[in-house]
Amino acid sequence: MDIARTPASPDGNPEMADAAFEPKAPPEIQRSDYTPFAWLIPTIRMEFDLGLDKTRVVTRLDVERNPDADASPTIRLNGDSLELVSITCDGGDCAGHMMDGDDLVVTLEGERHTLEIVTELDPSDNSQLMGLYASNGMLCTQCEAEGFRRITFFPDRPDVLSTYTVRMSGPKAQFPVLLCNGNRTDAGEEGGTHWAEWHDPWPKPSYLFALVAGDLVARTDSFTTASGRKVELNVWVRDGDLDRTEHAMESLKRSMIWDEETFGREYDLDLFNIVAVSDFNMGAMENKGLNIFNTKYVLADPDTATDGDYDGIEGVIGHEYFHNWSGNRITCRDWFQLSLKEGFTVLRDQLFSQDMGSAPVKRIEDVRVLRGVQFPEDSGPLAHPIRPDSYREISNFYTATIYNKGAEVIRMMRTMAGEERFRRGTDLYFDRHDGEAATCEDFVKSIEDGTGMDLTQFRRWYSQAGTPKVRVALEHAGNSATLKLSQTIPATPGQPDKKPMPIPLKVALFDRQSGENAGEELIVLDQESATFTFDGFAQKPVLSINRTFSAPISIERDVSRDDLVFLAAQDDDPFARYEAMQELMTGYLVGAVTGDLDGSGCKAARGDIAQAMKSVIEDDRLEDLMRGELMSMPSQAYIAEQMLVADPGRIHAEREALKADLGDRLASQFHALYDRVEGLQFSLDAHAKGARKVKTLVLSYAAASDPAKAAELAAYQYDNSDNMTDRQGALMVLAGLDSPERTDKLQDFYNRYAGNALVIDKWFALQASSLHPHAIDHVKALRGHPDFTLKNPNRVRSLYMAFAANPSAFHAADGEGYDMIADLVLELDPINAQTAARFIPSLGRWRRIEEGRAKLMRDALERVAAAPKLSRDTFEQVTRSLG
Repeated sequence: MDIARTPASPDGNPEMADAAFEPKAPPEIQRSDYTPFAWLIPTIRMEFDLGLDKTRVVTRLDVERNPDADASPTIRLNGDSLELVSITCDGGDCAGHMMDGDDLVVTLEGERHTLEIVTELDPSDNSQLMGLYASNGMLCTQCEAEGFRRITFFPDRPDVLSTYTVRMSGPKAQFPVLLCNGNRTDAGEEGGTHWAEWHDPWPKPSYLFALVAGDLVARTDSFTTASGRKVELNVWVRDGDLDRTEHAMESLKRSMIWDEETFGREYDLDLFNIVAVSDFNMGAMENKGLNIFNTKYVLADPDTATDGDYDGIEGVIGHEYFHNWSGNRITCRDWFQLSLKEGFTVLRDQLFSQDMGSAPVKRIEDVRVLRGVQFPEDSGPLAHPIRPDSYREISNFYTATIYNKGAEVIRMMRTMAGEERFRRGTDLYFDRHDGEAATCEDFVKSIEDGTGMDLTQFRRWYSQAGTPKVRVALEHAGNSATLKLSQTIPATPGQPDKKPMPIPLKVALFDRQSGENAGEELIVLDQESATFTFDGFAQKPVLSINRTFSAPISIERDVSRDDLVFLAAQDDDPFARYEAMQELMTGYLVGAVTGDLDGSGCKAARGDIAQAMKSVIEDDRLEDLMRGELMSMPSQAYIAEQMLVADPGRIHAEREALKADLGDRLASQFHALYDRVEGLQFSLDAHAKGARKVKTLVLSYAAASDPAKAAELAAYQYDNSDNMTDRQGALMVLAGLDSPERTDKLQDFYNRYAGNALVIDKWFALQASSLHPHAIDHVKALRGHPDFTLKNPNRVRSLYMAFAANPSAFHAADGEGYDMIADLVLELDPINAQTAARFIPSLGRWRRIEEGRAKLMRDALERVAAAPKLSRDTFEQVTRSLG
């Protein structure tokens, strides 16, 4: 499953509150308590009589005792918000059953039985969007992690694997398309009702069950696998959206080819369906043979989708397709092993995207996400290892730590082993555990056996939370350079003391005069401290370290600005060059905010930054995609992470001042760059995408240094653009300015795209994330807009998540931004707890914020915690955030 890839970028039903949980701690589930389920369920047959307001489900379970588990006279079948109509056992009465809370507990004698359970549910009343729910006239499901229990009574845990046969029936006029997992085996029609039967031959856990019924149309294609299997491919959307599905289909086919070539994995059914759904808590879901996607990650054309949207669609489609093996054919034994499938699959989608586009730019983008979301998670109250030891609500562990840090940990194994040996390890994993519910240890052992590496100490990456800090010092004497390294891992909740972990570091040493290096080397720091010596340097070299971001760590070093300017201009590793630019600007901004730099020091530092930026702009060896990354300033959130206690107001002011200074100093270079790339016709090749990226960056620097001229140029770009990337980039800049052009273009954008939900989401987000001094007032006004609703997660995220990720507005000194998010959580929690809970971490970082704002953030959290009825999702997040 892909978590919604939203940047760290009074219509509810009050009666729903009565179903919420009382504010008491849910039970804590421990990984050490795992035991196999006492019963196997090798086959399950389900019959759905579909309706928007009432759906009837008949479920037949073949159950047999598990010889590998302790015997139990009862079987517990999880349920949630279900109406039990009837239950029979082996065709007769089932006297030995009772309800235990939401669960159905059945007493069974003997070794094998057939249970038939009839349930009824109301999909239209399911605002939580878990289980079976209605979305604009269609029915669809979301079962990961624990949604299947909202459809029927079942042991809703990932280690219970079954083969499913499903029969769906309903009014053909209302549900002309009936889709489920696997292959369609039969279909028919009688009167106005039609039916379809599906069978999935591959055993799967209940969280991978999927069903869709609605009025849909498909872009259809086919793919022939390496072994000659012909697979029918369909991308299903609502009528009117079909012309925006070409990129999604091509992304799917590229994913299938890439997985065969890179990991040797071939698709295993005759059919692969993707369905786009407008109401969805996540980004997408990898259900076997029937992937359900948020429309955001399917629909694209040049007029409505940005370059980032195109890249996101390709990456998410790849991610969910790759899950067919890393998640479906091999699934998780329990939810503590979530990174087994998600971390590995994120790495696979990252490598895929690197191969489809610019590898260095993709690497920088992935690191930016890690630092912007996961590093703060690692340093806050919600820190946890990539294989947690306990949880209260599993939905809260769909985190950047599980996904992004999990991917980095596996990437380190790949770095240390090399691509060829790593492939041997993954082949062994797939062969050894195909058809099983496996563990993270199973994966590490397969890599260990396949590569010949000893990963005993490396396993600490799975059990220890926190971002390691590596202290770096380079000394020079005679003809040798000595690199001294030491590592520390900060204390995190429940883990005050940490042990050293293996940290692979790619390094290169540059000669200052020639600008050349003697070649890249891989060293591994596996102790608290270590020393590495490099010979052949008559003068002290310039160190380039953690090249390609070979380890997810923070580097601490005393490095001169001269060295950073050198690396920003000369480093042959694109990531290291980007890192030098970021370090140059971040060091200045931290010093300016804390007062460590005096007036002359600030002036000199700004001059060095301008010199490095000028070399980037004028370097004709660079592609514009990479140039755009090097021109980008560090985010306010990243700057704050470099400080023990951050003042968001000061950070914003100093960052904008630096942006204005660079805009003034480099005005001629920026405008020459803009003139060079302006007017290029739209295409998705790297040259055109790079041109669009640097155009918007130039506008952002101009907006800080010369707002009037920037407004004029942005309005020109808006009016003359032939694509959404240029149009949105111009509007982003205008949204932060107090100018007539702002009002005019925002209204034009809304009028132009009214009715297109995904583009109107952009319209909300642009205003909520803007640098405009009255952004809070704009958000409050947009809350009352007729197009805003709390029932659609995309719309909620477009306004409020964009706002929460806007430091200058969210961190208003009077606390109004904090109160706004707290109010949202309280209102949203009874409607959609999963979405509501994801807003808590923005308030939970109060410990790292200056005292005045920290108190206001904590007050907002305490107000949420005091609410009489909170979901388990929100309760766990807020209590852990308060500590």
